[in-house]
Amino acid sequence: MSNPVVLAKYNQLSQKGKIIAEYIWIDGSNNLRCKAKTLSKPVTAVSDLSWWNFDGSSTGQAPGHDSDVLLKPVSYYPDPFRGGDNILVMCECWNPDGTPNKFNHRHAADLLLKAHAGEKIWFGLEQEYTLLDKYDNIYGWPKGGYPAPQGPYYCAVGTGNVIARDVIEAHYKACLFAGINISGINAEVMPSQWEFQVGPCEGIEMGDQLWVARFLLDRVAEEFDVKITYHPKPLKGDWNGAGCHTNVSTEKMRVKGGMKYIEEAISKLAAKHDNHILLYGKDNDLRLTGRHETASISNFSSGVANRGSSIRIPRPVAIDGYGYFEDRRPASNIDPYLVTGIVTETICGSIPEVDMVEEFKRESK
Repeated sequence: MSNPVVLAKYNQLSQKGKIIAEYIWIDGSNNLRCKAKTLSKPVTAVSDLSWWNFDGSSTGQAPGHDSDVLLKPVSYYPDPFRGGDNILVMCECWNPDGTPNKFNHRHAADLLLKAHAGEKIWFGLEQEYTLLDKYDNIYGWPKGGYPAPQGPYYCAVGTGNVIARDVIEAHYKACLFAGINISGINAEVMPSQWEFQVGPCEGIEMGDQLWVARFLLDRVAEEFDVKITYHPKPLKGDWNGAGCHTNVSTEKMRVKGGMKYIEEAISKLAAKHDNHILLYGKDNDLRLTGRHETASISNFSSGVANRGSSIRIPRPVAIDGYGYFEDRRPASNIDPYLVTGIVTETICGSIPEVDMVEEFKRESK
């Protein structure tokens, strides 16, 4: 049971010059794990951080007879929970034989993004999520019943319309402290559903920052005795699902005449629709029904200001003739490395070393 008053007493104690580094990684179920280690001095570069290891047989990432999985630090951030010079460390998972763990999709995405660095591709991800109580009921809903139908909750204010704003505000501040490029928050269409946006970020930084922002949300929620679910359809019926809308632009799209390149990209995405759906989140078929501001999972579509299409071109972009497009297909539970990887592969071109669909299929081998 959390007791912030008691914890504050210990947080004020000197660390005697030592630094706590919280190593974070993605497990075999697309969830986050973490453990801390003590360092002797502050960190000024990723190269200051040593590789570490963990028991992969307890995280679904290795068999018990050969259980060690290695942690490779790839980025780090100020720790808003411990403060001081303490840090959060995002890691890739590697096998002892020098190959990426089969659930490490960052490595492949990074190869693709670096190969196309000249395109200066930007991503912005809109992470929707739903709050649950500790018994897995939608947080703040009437016991054994339902709130009023959807309508007053989106971007809402006021008692009865907004649930658990304190959790969201705390997460917002934690992200800003950690240096996450969080660009905003809002209440979503279903009550107790919220969204935060991260970006624009260039290259692999998009995936790193979204995963760390998710870690921060899970940790903040702990302190409020609340759970976070990224399931794309946490409740059946006439309620909106949860997505992770993916905003994309290359440098050519962001300047005058860029609409030509946006339209070319949309044509490429249409031709690879099934491949993208494969990587766009588990149980996404429950969400992409053609209702509740989604397109059908079976058919690709695009349109200006159309939130019922696969790809939306924002109205200001259509007016200006340049900017970005929004891929509305990704579910809330995506691995952002897979999504940024396959989007880059599709609109910028493949490279011999990487096939993002095959990369995803490694999980089942």
